Amino acid sequence: MSRLIVLDTETTGLSAENGDRVIELGCVELFNRKLTGNDLHIYFNPERESHEDALKVHGLTTDFLRDKPKFASLASDVVEYLRGAELIIHNAAFDVGFLDKELELAGHPPLRSFVAEITDTLAMAKSVYPGKRNSLDALCDRFGVDRSNRTFHGAKLDAQLLADVFINLTRGQDALLIDVASDEPTQGRMVSVDLSSFELPVLLATEHELAAHDELLVQLDKASSGRTLFRQLSAAPVA
Repeated sequence: MSRLIVLDTETTGLSAENGDRVIELGCVELFNRKLTGNDLHIYFNPERESHEDALKVHGLTTDFLRDKPKFASLASDVVEYLRGAELIIHNAAFDVGFLDKELELAGHPPLRSFVAEITDTLAMAKSVYPGKRNSLDALCDRFGVDRSNRTFHGAKLDAQLLADVFINLTRGQDALLIDVASDEPTQGRMVSVDLSSFELPVLLATEHELAAHDELLVQLDKASSGRTLFRQLSAAPVA
């Protein structure tokens, strides 16, 4: 199983190219689709004011951020934390654009050069729920994810909410074979399960089910002019 990092940022505005900066980074780590607690949460001093509209969203004032570290001073730590992981981001182009600009200013290569993959949950949601609202708030409501303690947008809180949303979006994509006796990471190995200790029940078809099956085959025979594959295979001699 891959190491997943659910990531979110807060910024001073909407345009990294026009000088807006990252002011908060929140990361939540998942391994084997379980929270590990190895999270990352940092506030940064952007050395500039937040736009009024952005401030209304995140509530992080210049006074609060004044004594926080600059991104460049912790860029190496951020790179090492994210290295090799699959990043899960909602509207990934926005956060990736800002982080790439911060990394560039700090003398580091862009995200895609050292992470395994970047998955955009907004694109995923649009493919599953086309034509519907697919903001993080809308997805939380759709999946029943509790966001009642969310007054402002915060990178760490939003990453936690997105982790829950991601699990719901990808439910059913769990590994078919799991080690039921251990929670240790499998490091990508296929794990087999010994079924010898399980008594597996044999459920036989009822007379009604058998009759319904035969009737269906009759209808299929009529529709296919006698070319029903099931009948051909069942009539073939056993080698």
